[in-house]
This record gives sequence, C-alpha cells and structure tokens, in this order.
Amino acid sequence: MSPDVQEAVEALPGAFMPEKAGAAQAVFQLDLSGDDGGQWALSVANGECEVREEVAPQPDATISMDGHDFVALISNQLDPVGAFMGGKIKIAGNLGMVMQFLGWFKRG
Repeated sequence: MSPDVQEAVEALPGAFMPEKAGAAQAVFQLDLSGDDGGQWALSVANGECEVREEVAPQPDATISMDGHDFVALISNQLDPVGAFMGGKIKIAGNLGMVMQFLGWFKRG
C-alpha cells in the first residue's frame, strides 16, 4: 500500500541525501492537488532538509501536481521527465534547480 500524500511529503527529510545536494540552498513550494493535497514549503540548506505545511513567501521554484502523482514520483513509479512533458508536473521558477531536486532524495 502506498503512503498517503502527507506521509510522503513528511518523509522527504528522512530520504534526503546531503552529499548529493552539496552546498545547494533552495526553497521549493509543493502545491499538491487532489483529495489528499495541500501546500508544503521544503527548504534545503546547510546539508539539511525541512518540510513545513505552509506557503513559502518567496520560493526558488513552485512544483504543482496531483498529490497521488507526487507519491508515484518519489516512489520511483513515475518518470519525472515524462510527467513534466505530459503536463502532469507544472513548474514555476528555477527549472534547473527542480531538475536537480529529485537527485537529492532516495526514491523507491
């Protein structure tokens, strides 16, 4: 059984690999739609990842998608490039940073 959206988002700090992020500092806004959706601010700085259920005032990038697609994405069951090209993921802001973002987390 797959985790619900909130569990999946809240598990991100535990899946974070600081060695992959290096010295990166970024704030991502997750806007997840659907029954289990919500808004979370995810910040990466100083080798740490924090998630808060809130709207970030000035995120580097906003990632908008269906909550269940997000769960599939971080479970490695949804191809990020295909999902983006197919319109399942909408990104506002720093696209390059978002492209690196998934590599900073264990998926699957």
